[in-house]
Amino acid sequence: MTFDSKFLLLLNDITRVLDRGVSLKSVARRAGMSPCRLHREFHRTARETLKQFTLRLQLERAAARLVAGDEAVLTVALTGGFASHEVFTRAFRRHFGVSPVQYRARMVASTSKRERQRHLALTKAIGPCIRFFHQPIYKSHRPRDITVMPTLSIDRKEIQPQHILYIRRRIAPSEMKEALGECFGKLFTYGAKAGLPIAGWPLCRYASTGMGLWTIEPAMPLSSPTKSEGEMQADTLPGGPVALGIHAGPYENLPDTNAAIERWIEANGYKVAGAPWEQYVTDPGEHPDPKDWRTEVYWPLAK
Repeated sequence: MTFDSKFLLLLNDITRVLDRGVSLKSVARRAGMSPCRLHREFHRTARETLKQFTLRLQLERAAARLVAGDEAVLTVALTGGFASHEVFTRAFRRHFGVSPVQYRARMVASTSKRERQRHLALTKAIGPCIRFFHQPIYKSHRPRDITVMPTLSIDRKEIQPQHILYIRRRIAPSEMKEALGECFGKLFTYGAKAGLPIAGWPLCRYASTGMGLWTIEPAMPLSSPTKSEGEMQADTLPGGPVALGIHAGPYENLPDTNAAIERWIEANGYKVAGAPWEQYVTDPGEHPDPKDWRTEVYWPLAK
């Protein structure tokens, strides 16, 4: 199973029926594979089994629903696809380390209702494809279309500071997609278990780039500051003026947009004031065609 639009559509189909139960046999039938092959190929591509994938999504969405409103735990459990309050509570405690009631109390005490509702919406949108942002679509028979301009616009904008949780990696450029897939998965899972409210789409800051290795910082935006722990590092993206470029299409063409932004900065007499970052603002599961993908590219400017 390759990472392509068909796989993204399969993920989207799975997430739409989570509350009704997802079986290996039914997904294999949908994918035109034997259950054994589907199990093997899904794990290779998604880096978790189908069972692990669906249970993770059920629990993450249930946790976000618990804190977004005032539904009873039993209601969240049953509408989330769990057979009973007891089954849900046991699974929740194994995954999050606390009971549903304790999780809700902790997060409600530290965040606003608006932040928690945004967290729910982003959890639903980001969770299924969290490991697939910045992945290329494999269509080896289709050469890159050099006639398509990937940069839709470049403008100077004023932005607010943004709390983030990030992981730093030193990589070769060819390792980018694997590094982002690993780090985004870790950040999302850690944040969900810690009850950290998501405030935006995944992003990656380029701390340094060169002829050899790059230092990158895959990150998740948060509604409130947090503390660093191990490889999970807390920081704040700077507010102020930025050159904001909107990139259209596959991630492979992002270097063209970054080059266009650098030329725009020089042509307009601005000075770069920090490391740039990219934010992946399209859900590839909801929009599996790469031409529909959008990436926001930020270059901080001197005031």
